Amino acid sequence: MHFTLLALDWAFLLEKLILIAIIVSVSLVVAMYETYAERKIAAFIQDRRGPNRAGPFGLLQPVADGLKLFMKEEIIPKLSNRFLFILGPGLAMLTAMMTSAVVPWSSKIELFGRSIELQIADVNIGILYIFGVVSMGVYGVMIGGWASNNKFSLLAAIRGASQIISYELAMGLSLIALLMLSHSLSLKTIVEQQQEGWYYVFYQPLGFLIFLVCAFAECNRTPFDLSEAESELNFGYHQEYSSMKLGFYLFAEYVNMFISSAVMATLFWGGYDIPFVNDASFGIQHGQNLLALLQGLSLFIKVVFFIFFFIWVRWTIPRFRYDQLMRLGWKILIPLALINMIITGFVVLLKQYGWPF
Repeated sequence: MHFTLLALDWAFLLEKLILIAIIVSVSLVVAMYETYAERKIAAFIQDRRGPNRAGPFGLLQPVADGLKLFMKEEIIPKLSNRFLFILGPGLAMLTAMMTSAVVPWSSKIELFGRSIELQIADVNIGILYIFGVVSMGVYGVMIGGWASNNKFSLLAAIRGASQIISYELAMGLSLIALLMLSHSLSLKTIVEQQQEGWYYVFYQPLGFLIFLVCAFAECNRTPFDLSEAESELNFGYHQEYSSMKLGFYLFAEYVNMFISSAVMATLFWGGYDIPFVNDASFGIQHGQNLLALLQGLSLFIKVVFFIFFFIWVRWTIPRFRYDQLMRLGWKILIPLALINMIITGFVVLLKQYGWPF
């Protein structure tokens, strides 16, 4: 019996390791082609062609960019803190990838007689885990800016840290109202509660809008890219970086955009749920696997929509001034999130006492 349990534990560990490898690989490939999509959509908006030389339709351009970053000379400033200079981009990339651990990408599949959940870790505090990991991402920005021994980099890092900390407050408050309705911190439970309809985006439209705006700020995307304002800061907190250290910072932004889109789709738009399809029959032998594939495709389509929205906003809305950014976070979004939380709490209380809601 002891050896059987041990073998099952090793099989479970192997499943999780394979799932981690798949999710990490998919995240990196998606981040690569987000750069391609960004350049193509920007070209469409600005009435030009975009990448069209590397491969058919320019599809090999992200590969060419990656090889270019690998081949570039790696320079570490002489007066920088070498250890922290190397740690900064690694920490930014690590925290970006860790967030994907609690996202339910689809329902379970049946392989080799085993039922495999397509989620790395179904922890009952999944939302708290995401906030904990995201809050660590600010250290990658701060460490990189400070270790560079460059005043522009340090100023940009301080800007970025202040921005991330400020908008995390509004983002957290916007989710408290959602948690009042779901009574759970588990992302999988929240998805399962939306099997009969994507209620939360309709019950919490203001919470969703606040979360969406804060996601732009957390991902350092225009109009909130104040830590990379070239006209004010030369280049930003990664000014002294080159080669793949710079690539890690750039990739971390696109991975964060991918994971943020997946989290928004999970919390407010039903996650991997497909309306009117869950009860359909897909055959006896491969029914569950086909359903899991379609559910994963459903989540991916929602993620692609949000990524397109991120890119569209970048090439449509100009950058805020820094005082406007902080005013929006502290004087508008946080009070709105508090009002939304109070109203939601009041409605939930009335519902508990039998009022028709």
